[in-house]
Amino acid sequence: MRVDEQLHELVREVVRRIPPGRVATYGDVADIARAPSPRLVGQVLNQDGHDLPWHRVLRANGTCAPHIADEQLQRLREEGVVADGGKVDLRTYRWEDAVKEKEEPPALF
Repeated sequence: MRVDEQLHELVREVVRRIPPGRVATYGDVADIARAPSPRLVGQVLNQDGHDLPWHRVLRANGTCAPHIADEQLQRLREEGVVADGGKVDLRTYRWEDAVKEKEEPPALF
């Protein structure tokens, strides 16, 4: 999947805005950035996320990707995010902007 430069930068900007002690899912970031899929968010972070708070982006069930889980959970712990059995409680730690974005009903007019 090829990402145009504008969308690539928008995904990076959304991830950059996730505050310490909060998390968002790949889907949350995709929704806010208007990206076509959560996988695209993962692709951007994998290729160009080293300078971003990539550790604040989780799978939809609150878990980390296995290949980065140890480092990701350590970084989250340092910010006060507690994981139980490798899973972060999204109801507790989800970034408020991500929740607001999903809760807004579509406008009728």
